[in-house]
Amino acid sequence: MTTTLDLSQRPNLPQGPKSLAGMPLPVLKAELEAMGLDAKKASMRAKQISRWSQYFGATGFEDMTDIGKDLRAELAQRFTLARPEIADHQVSKDGTQKWLARFAPGVEGESVYIPGVGMSGGALCVSSQVGCTLNCTFCHTGTQALVRNLTAQEITAQVMIARDALGEWPSSTEDRRLTNIVFMGMGEPLYNLDNVAAAIDTICDGDGISIGRRRVTVSTAGVAPKLQELGERTNAMLAISLHATNDDLRNELVPINRKYDLKTLFEAIRAYPGSGNSRRVTFEYVMLKGINDTPAEARDLVRLLRGVPAKINLIPFNPWPGSPYECSDWETIEAFAEIVNQAGYASPIRTPRGRDIAAACGQLRSDSVKKSAAEKRREALAAAEAAPGA
Repeated sequence: MTTTLDLSQRPNLPQGPKSLAGMPLPVLKAELEAMGLDAKKASMRAKQISRWSQYFGATGFEDMTDIGKDLRAELAQRFTLARPEIADHQVSKDGTQKWLARFAPGVEGESVYIPGVGMSGGALCVSSQVGCTLNCTFCHTGTQALVRNLTAQEITAQVMIARDALGEWPSSTEDRRLTNIVFMGMGEPLYNLDNVAAAIDTICDGDGISIGRRRVTVSTAGVAPKLQELGERTNAMLAISLHATNDDLRNELVPINRKYDLKTLFEAIRAYPGSGNSRRVTFEYVMLKGINDTPAEARDLVRLLRGVPAKINLIPFNPWPGSPYECSDWETIEAFAEIVNQAGYASPIRTPRGRDIAAACGQLRSDSVKKSAAEKRREALAAAEAAPGA
């Protein structure tokens, strides 16, 4: 197993009892062993706690009737089952919901539930980082510097927050409103692969949240060397944030292309484990007026995708304050889609959802700011001096 790039500061751990909600099973087992349980008992109790928390959505240890009262009391003294604080919750006129979760002081991330995705149900777009390092020029998240990676537990907690709001406890495979998980929120998932993989294991656990792995999609801007590992560790569906058909333009729109150009990226895509006609790679292509939307570029896209089992999502650009781009005209998008469709590739035009609450693709951004240790010390000192009785 390789080590994931660590481009972030150490997590700011919240004060008070540690929450077990959404905690990966191996970590939960280690917590119980630290309490004094032997390995066998810790493994058994971890599975029970995990099932109560992530299958039934329990918010208190008193509900765990198959665990002895003494142990439940001790758990309640040491831990909670609390979700992260919801700093903001907005509902769009189209039914899209957006949550801003506060994972720790100054560390906030957004997730978005989009109803009516596919034949039924809906998708939750989760964040893997607070901020981003990639600086894609059309993406609002890219204007926010990386604060830190999210832990596996924090990623899973986004799913639990959505299921709380949707009233989808206990887990069921029937009549779900939340059916798909997409790692298309804040951050580059492959720069936080260890936590993303652990979160997917938790989300897909059949005794817990129980989302099938074929309903989990991980989107990357093109961290080519990590694609093989992503497929082997998660078996997730793959999406590529493409947006251009030549290196010159993609270097401008998606700067990571300067490190991993299209040739390198497509070599990795063609080798992605398990890809085929039943597991097509999704390519995301944002439509930017006068930038990447000509018929010639549509034909170039077809040539670029040759031999790759693919679906192309054409995404009308979602504006944000200060953005340098405009959305392509609808007729231009339809003409682009027709060329790609005639070549045999499905190319649905994604209906913008949640624009009125800045929840649409490319609009996510929190107010979290990465602060230096010196800044934190100054703030702590100022707070102490301002406290009553200081």
